Amino acid sequence: MPTSVSLPALGESVTEGTVTRWLKQVGDTVAVDEPLLEVSTDKVDTEIPSPVAGTLLEIKAAEDETVEVGAELAVIGDAGESTATPAADAPSQEAPAAQPPAQEAPAAAPANAAPAAAPAPAAAPAPASAPAAAPAPAAAPAPAAAEAPSASTPAAAASAPAASEAASGGSGTSVTLPALGESVTEGTVTRWLKQVGDDVAVDEPLLEVSTDKVDTEIPSPVAGKLLEIKVAEDETVEVGAELAVVGSGTPASAPAATPAPEAAPAAPAQAAAPAQAPAPAPASAPAAAPAAAPAPAAAPAPQAAPPAQAPAAQAPAAAPAAAAPAPAAAPVQAAPAAAAAQNGAASDGPNYVTPLVRKLAAEHQVDLGAVQGTGVGGRIRKQDVIAAAEAKKAAAAAPAAAPASAGAPAAAKAPVISPLRGTTEKMSRIRKAIAAHMVNSLKVSAQLTTVVEVDVTEIAKLRNKKKAEFEAREGVKLSFLPFFALAAVDALKQYPKLNASIDEEKGEITYHAAEHLGIAVDVERGLMVPVVHNAGDLNIAGLAKKIADLADRTRNNKVLPDEMAGGTFTITNTGSRGALFDTPILNQPQVGMLGTGAVVKRPVVITHPELGETIAIRQMVYLALTYDHRLVDGADAARYLTAVKQRLEEAQFDV
Repeated sequence: MPTSVSLPALGESVTEGTVTRWLKQVGDTVAVDEPLLEVSTDKVDTEIPSPVAGTLLEIKAAEDETVEVGAELAVIGDAGESTATPAADAPSQEAPAAQPPAQEAPAAAPANAAPAAAPAPAAAPAPASAPAAAPAPAAAPAPAAAEAPSASTPAAAASAPAASEAASGGSGTSVTLPALGESVTEGTVTRWLKQVGDDVAVDEPLLEVSTDKVDTEIPSPVAGKLLEIKVAEDETVEVGAELAVVGSGTPASAPAATPAPEAAPAAPAQAAAPAQAPAPAPASAPAAAPAAAPAPAAAPAPQAAPPAQAPAAQAPAAAPAAAAPAPAAAPVQAAPAAAAAQNGAASDGPNYVTPLVRKLAAEHQVDLGAVQGTGVGGRIRKQDVIAAAEAKKAAAAAPAAAPASAGAPAAAKAPVISPLRGTTEKMSRIRKAIAAHMVNSLKVSAQLTTVVEVDVTEIAKLRNKKKAEFEAREGVKLSFLPFFALAAVDALKQYPKLNASIDEEKGEITYHAAEHLGIAVDVERGLMVPVVHNAGDLNIAGLAKKIADLADRTRNNKVLPDEMAGGTFTITNTGSRGALFDTPILNQPQVGMLGTGAVVKRPVVITHPELGETIAIRQMVYLALTYDHRLVDGADAARYLTAVKQRLEEAQFDV
């Protein structure tokens, strides 16, 4: 029996998740607990494993699609099992097949529209001819048919499918705006990825929608043709509103076929009753494709015309009725392919890239115009940018190995121009969340920042002495950050006001019993803050390993939801990017955040026990503490920073 894979609860307040990448494809063999896909939420990025061993039979949620907790993502089963719905291309043939046969033109038809029964004895049945059993409104005579009545008979049969779809409209499936979150009530259409008349596959993205919580794509629920667009770009609609119609009929907004002058004689035939002749004649359908151009008939008629013009031109010479059906079978089968090719060409244009891909390209200085996309419809994905960046590095390494000529002055380095320059893009979901959180933080609390300068020369000496031994023993590198973290946590135990939270509604202050240290991590998607729980119980080695592990798993989307919650104090290490100091914004509901600047060598006045006051080169760092003035006063902040400063300058750490 097939097993369903659903989106699990990834946190107490997480209600939905976005599929960022499928690690397996339909038909792949998977083991128990082997990762199937990556999912992103507003708190965590993680992998979803397979609950059973078997074969991936079906993917229910496309990449970049947002689904609610509990939604079905995929189906796992034994090889050969099938959960797929019936072929979606069948409606385009089945619906017209139900129409009465129209192989004989009625008496009311124009004189030059020869009876459709004429070629019947010579025509061979073809599987693709079923749609031809439709009324004869499209039996418009071509000029060639006027000279050879017997040859115009295939024209009447060939144009019938287009007329049938025009008359019936085909079967259509409504595409509605799904619920993209518990509190999301509306969404804005930001971009249509398909246009009216385009062919679409099941789960192929149709459009992009933006809400106040997520930017995502809406896929097609069925395969077929985009018949109608109900909502224009930049229009906002409520959840459940109809966005488009996908089906097998004729697009409502499609233009009339090109050979319009030849369509006029077909009008009288629309009122005539269909005849009862059998349906073998449609094998010669392409002979009349140029005539299949009444106003209701849309894209299918002109798309089938090019391969059919040659047989039609030969009609005067092929006076015997049996001659027309022979060359017809091949063009009939080729018509859908030709239509799809024309649809693809019509929708060609610059490949759209997501903000995440654009940001990644900017970071790696990759020209998106030169990247070949491997996603649906040639879209550029994250993996494409990473591959291009690696190729660029490899190409740059070769000429770098060539030594410069001895006396030649170094050429000025050309400035790097970002591909974002001069562009406009929509804000990503995570960027909107960060923006809202930062603005809200400034509204909620009274924030200000105090800075101290710390001499970490002794720590630098200790680190240089022990780092090789430490890495061999603990498996991680020894940086300055664990020293800063331990000093900060020790000072929190002494000054718990910085490890507290305020509930203004209840009028209460909670001084937390443990120090849960958040570590700000810069990732491709934005800023994330995993938490080292019970950091006060760890030593330098424990903090170094825990920080390195959390940072690595956060960057690789493997951090757990519980590891992103519960922080009581945060450290942001902006010095890792060369900044001397900054003024951090508090991570609500915390009341303190410590920013650690870059460690740099500077001349400093020190007091030497033998030389007295002297100038020496020392390793210095700025520590900036942002605090909530509703609870923490300036003196409290200064006392806390002084305690951190003394702990670091004493350099009494067990490494």
